[in-house]
Amino acid sequence: MSKRLIVTADDFGRSEPVNDAVEDGHVNGILTAASLMVTEAARDDAVERARRLPALSVGLHVTLVDGIPALTPSEIPDLVNGDGRFTLDLVRLGTRIFLRPEVRRQVSAEMRAQFELFKRTGLALGYVDFHHHYHQHPTVFDLVLELAVEYGAPGIRIPWEPPLRSWRARGDRLGLRLFNGLFHWRRCQSMRRRAEAAGLTVNRYAFGVNDSGAMTAERLGSFLDVLPDGLSEIYCHPATRHWEHRPMPPHYRVADEYRALIDAGNRAKVRDLGIRLTTFAAEAARP
Repeated sequence: MSKRLIVTADDFGRSEPVNDAVEDGHVNGILTAASLMVTEAARDDAVERARRLPALSVGLHVTLVDGIPALTPSEIPDLVNGDGRFTLDLVRLGTRIFLRPEVRRQVSAEMRAQFELFKRTGLALGYVDFHHHYHQHPTVFDLVLELAVEYGAPGIRIPWEPPLRSWRARGDRLGLRLFNGLFHWRRCQSMRRRAEAAGLTVNRYAFGVNDSGAMTAERLGSFLDVLPDGLSEIYCHPATRHWEHRPMPPHYRVADEYRALIDAGNRAKVRDLGIRLTTFAAEAARP
């Protein structure tokens, strides 16, 4: 088996500094994919850049929490706060989705609206993933799987990081890595089986789950060092700088994550370790 790697930037379209990092990370670095937030302020700029970068795989970064909806608040009253934005109470929202059919209908309608907005860009839908990995909610996954197939997405992210391999790379926070790996293992295994049964390509492992906002050049390189055979994904949140309107959390090292993508040492590791950079679409097209 070969070591095949998707390198993804989340939150494409959230701001121009994110878009700047995506473009340079792809042209001059190891970035192969970017997850588009179709309701954010710099979406049009992101789409224009993507049209100039035909080798960049652009996916839909479905957003149901901590973001801006595609539908009006009156259409999805149970998903938004008084300011019309998605709620930040992930647990309460998850309970509503599980227990109330009307909330599930709102979730389905909102996700369809986001798929439609992506379709209108004219970009090929490269894959699907979620802001805050909210598709780990079993009901949400059931709903999005149908939409992914309907809209022709070739793949979907499975956000499971192998705890011992992750710890071997980093040598820190073994308890956290074990807890997250074990807690999400059964759910992610189910997601993987169901996605594959639906004909979608999935990654075997995802790196960055336990180090979100801190994927520096050194950290990213340490995951390259332990990358297993098969299809893996490393995801990050790069930007050339922090910005003012709806910024990333202040502790996110967004500029360092950008520099990690263009780091000469990491580019050399990809080459020297025989890692093949790829995308969900390219993997789906393999014989």
